[in-house]
Amino acid sequence: MQKIIWSFLLAATVVLASSKIWPQDTAPSSTPEKHDITYNLEFSLNELEDGKKINTRHYSIKLTSGSNRVLKIGTRVPVETEQGKFQYLDVGTNLRAHMYGKDDAPILDVDVDISNFAIPDQATHSGGQPLLRQILISGSQTLIFDKPTVVGSVDDPNSKRTYQLEVVATKLSR
Repeated sequence: MQKIIWSFLLAATVVLASSKIWPQDTAPSSTPEKHDITYNLEFSLNELEDGKKINTRHYSIKLTSGSNRVLKIGTRVPVETEQGKFQYLDVGTNLRAHMYGKDDAPILDVDVDISNFAIPDQATHSGGQPLLRQILISGSQTLIFDKPTVVGSVDDPNSKRTYQLEVVATKLSR
């Protein structure tokens, strides 16, 4: 009899634990929520000197909420780590974007990593390996449609230049 009671209690505990009570508006769906709005994201990497824009690079990607995109432009450079062993570094522009949140106010997480070789007189250090310069702008931003939004900016410590990442988001389809 005691075995039957324990079996019943165990079965009841398993049933109760697996059937959580959810408020109607937060109940998990048996099918994942589908995000079918596509957004066009136009990124501008602005280079400013003394507050004046001297150069702009443009990048464009299409993204749906809940998805990720990576854009890479550059060169893979072999760097010797041990005798006869090499590791490859990405030198150039790497842009990673992820969107989530509500369709009318999506949130964009973005990382832009820009690297290049140092000027020729700084091109290598004593070990003979290439010397690289790097700028990283990373941030999260609630998107405002059809208007430029600054994601982040960074000052170059070796010059009077500032690099600013800006995005313009446009809804394409539903």
